[in-house]
This record gives sequence, C-alpha cells and structure tokens, in this order.
Amino acid sequence: MQALTSKAKVVGRKPMTFWEKLYIPVIAKGMGITFGHIFKKKATISYPEQTRTFSPVFRGVQVLNRDEEGRERCTACGLCAVACPAEAITMEAAERLPGEENLYKEEKYAARYEINMLRCIFCGLCEEACPKDAVYLSETLVPSNFNRESFVYGKKELLIPHPLEEPEAYAKARGQKRG
Repeated sequence: MQALTSKAKVVGRKPMTFWEKLYIPVIAKGMGITFGHIFKKKATISYPEQTRTFSPVFRGVQVLNRDEEGRERCTACGLCAVACPAEAITMEAAERLPGEENLYKEEKYAARYEINMLRCIFCGLCEEACPKDAVYLSETLVPSNFNRESFVYGKKELLIPHPLEEPEAYAKARGQKRG
C-alpha cells in the first residue's frame, strides 16, 4: 500500500527512563511557564472599580432620542423594525392629540416601542434606517440580569432623559454620539 504523502513518521516506542518516569523535568518545565506568567501584565480587570476602554465604533444599548426642546423624535414609521435582521423591535403608532405638541415632534408617535435585547445583535441597522435620527446605539453596556423578561426594554427604559429638565442625565445618556 502506497502512502498519499511523504509526511508520515514512524513513532518509536522505546521504554521510559527512570527520570522520565518521575516526570520531574516535565513538571519543572511547566512550573517555569507558570512562574513566567506571574510577572506579566494581567489580562483581566476589576470591573466595577475599573472599566475598559471601548472601540470608537462600539455599539451599546439602543436609545430613543429627543430633540432640543425635549420632544420625542420617533414618528413610528417602522423603518427600524423592518431593517432589524433579528426582528427584535416592535412598535405601535398613535396620533398626537391637541395639546400634546410639546411631547411629540410629529403628528404620529410611537405609543409602544419595545426592543428585545436578547435578540438584538447590535448591528446598527436600526440607527441607519431611522430618517428622524430618533434611534441610536449608545455607549452603555446592557446590564446583566437573571430574569429574561427584564431584557425586553420598553419606551420608558429606552427614552433619553429630557434635555431641559435633566441636563446632566441627558448628557450622560447621550455619551459621545457618533456623527
């Protein structure tokens, strides 16, 4: 029978010597590798006390934006939901009533806006699809939790704070928004 390649090697099965049976050279080599790693820089960080720096293109939790006067920008056009490949966004539209001009920028608004963060793949297509700059992905990490229902964010959790009533919270939530 002919071999397909010439890379085959015959392995010898010679008996182990006394020192090989004690495994001392192998243990010493392993300990040397271990001690060599003790003095190197650690890859882990102490999370609550330290935070790592993220890439400038990092995408975090989705945020519903407001305009300069504090009105909601979302017009419930549904383009973000259509653009979402994971089908994580659901919304219901409603008509603005007389006297609600200070709450909503357009005649239509999102009465219900939900995103399932367990389905979201943070691709940013919802942000690109929005014609009103109402949706963007912030620099905030999705907090961990043991309850699956807590990962379905409603409009209350997603809406950015009012810029005139809470300017510090608004600036913190907005973060370093990209272009």
